[in-house]
Amino acid sequence: MLYLYNRQAGAPQLTLEGDDHRYIFKVRRHKEGDTLYLRNLEDGLLHRYLITFMDKRSAMLVLQESYTLEIKASHSLHIGWCVIDPKSVEKVLPSLNEMGVAKITFIYCKRSQKSFKLDFKRLEKILLNSSQQSGRSQMMHLEMEEDLEHFLAKYPHSKMLNFSENNFIGTTTVDTIVIGCEGGFCDDEVTLFKPEDIVGFDTPLVLKSESAVCAVAAKVLL
Repeated sequence: MLYLYNRQAGAPQLTLEGDDHRYIFKVRRHKEGDTLYLRNLEDGLLHRYLITFMDKRSAMLVLQESYTLEIKASHSLHIGWCVIDPKSVEKVLPSLNEMGVAKITFIYCKRSQKSFKLDFKRLEKILLNSSQQSGRSQMMHLEMEEDLEHFLAKYPHSKMLNFSENNFIGTTTVDTIVIGCEGGFCDDEVTLFKPEDIVGFDTPLVLKSESAVCAVAAKVLL
């Protein structure tokens, strides 16, 4: 863990209780006199605290200094992801966060199962844990769009990941890209994009949606 998330980080004094206290006391084995770094993931600052008191139920922290330390990818990538099984999303979300994906917009595309419902509070908790481990200084943004048409009205310069013999990921600039669910896109969804805005991988293999999302992030960001 590179820092501990706390929405009050930056205050002159903090008291840690509950899950945060159990983590630093039982898991990290911190003690009185140790230094602890905190972020609130809003101001871009890293806050250094001194543990001035600790017992089995609480810990008192006193702020020593705050300084700007932004840790993020050198390129901003926004993924429009057609909704798949939430369990599959949860498995790869930490990896996408660690690679530096800036934003994910989930879209109910034609072949998305409408019964799939994403728990955004659960996803945000996964992102918080991942950010603490990777050092990321800003939270990934998550949002929802009801269909691809509404997404493109909001982000008209998006590209589509599909089968392409000319435009390959890694050889063209990608800022916002739409990735399909299992079964891919319907023909009328493909026609929403100009041919030059459809990109693909230089491989004959067919990837699962979650594999494709990770591959795109790695190609663009790493």
